[in-house]
Amino acid sequence: MRRVVRQSVVMLVLLSAITGIVYPLAVTGIAQAVFPHKANGSVIVRDGRALGSELIGQAFTQPKYFWSRLPGSSAVPYDAANSGGTNLGPLNPALADNVKKRVEALRGADPSARGPVPVDLVTASGSGLDGDISPAAAEFQVARVAAARGWPVAKVRELVARHTQGRQWGLLGQPRVNVLTLNLALDEAGR
Repeated sequence: MRRVVRQSVVMLVLLSAITGIVYPLAVTGIAQAVFPHKANGSVIVRDGRALGSELIGQAFTQPKYFWSRLPGSSAVPYDAANSGGTNLGPLNPALADNVKKRVEALRGADPSARGPVPVDLVTASGSGLDGDISPAAAEFQVARVAAARGWPVAKVRELVARHTQGRQWGLLGQPRVNVLTLNLALDEAGR
């Protein structure tokens, strides 16, 4: 019996050291060496100041900026400590009311916008923190952003095209536009 207990304790200590110390240190070291920007949260830093993470949506509300997907967190928009979807199903009247209000807000911000409103502009992502929108959602906002900045629509479209990312390895995911990097590019182009 003592032998079995001793072997069990040795294996517990050994596996705890491997899975709790060695493996996390190895993975962290490899991540820091191979892709440090991503390993550190994809934070965008300008002039020594962190402006936000490419991975988390930002609360842009001015007409001169592209708007992100709806936040899932209720009290503080895009709060990473309070992430999660709304869990409203497609038959829930609250979801329909939220979508209707968002469509009205989008149409009110740009009455000239025609066509259907892209679904990602009126719904939250699963995490409620998504920093990306679809190219269709960006295109829907181009005229509003161009008018607010006094720019030609073609100039804004060109910036959207430069910030549109394709599928990963040409296979995975959908084309997307990162709202934070696009809005920072708009500000830089306006200088």
